[in-house]
Amino acid sequence: MPASKPFDKEKLPEIAIECMNEAKFPVLATVDDNQPRARPVSPVKTERFTVYVANLRQYGKTQEIKANPKVELCYISSSHDQVRISGIATVLNDKGEIEEIWKTNPLLRKYLGSSDNPELIIYKILPNDVRFMREWALEYYQVPID
Repeated sequence: MPASKPFDKEKLPEIAIECMNEAKFPVLATVDDNQPRARPVSPVKTERFTVYVANLRQYGKTQEIKANPKVELCYISSSHDQVRISGIATVLNDKGEIEEIWKTNPLLRKYLGSSDNPELIIYKILPNDVRFMREWALEYYQVPID
C-alpha cells in the first residue's frame, strides 16, 4: 500500500476546505425507510463547512430529508483525500439568501425561471461533525468546525 503524504494537523480546517474545493461535487447520503441513498450533488453555496444544496420538490431526497434530516456529504479529491460532513439539512427560507444564491448560479436561473419557483428547495446543511482522511492513511481526523 502506498504511503500517505504527511500533513500538519494544526491546519486541518484549511486542508479540508482545500479538498472540498478541489473535489467540487460531493456525494450526499440520506436514509429512505432504513435504506441508505447516495447521490452526487452540486452545492450552490459553501461557507466553510456549511453546505447549501439545491433540490426539486419532486426528487426522492425531498421526502427522505423531511423524514430524517440527518445527512452526510462525502468529498473525494483526485488524490483520494476525503472530507466527510455529517449534519442536519434544513430548508432555507431566508428570501435574501435564496436571492443571493440565485444570482450566482446560472444553472438554477436557466432551468427554474425564477427564485420563487415552488419546485425549488435549497437545503442548508449545518455540520455537526467533520472528518478528514488523507489518501491511504485509513484513519479519519476530526476537523474543528469553528
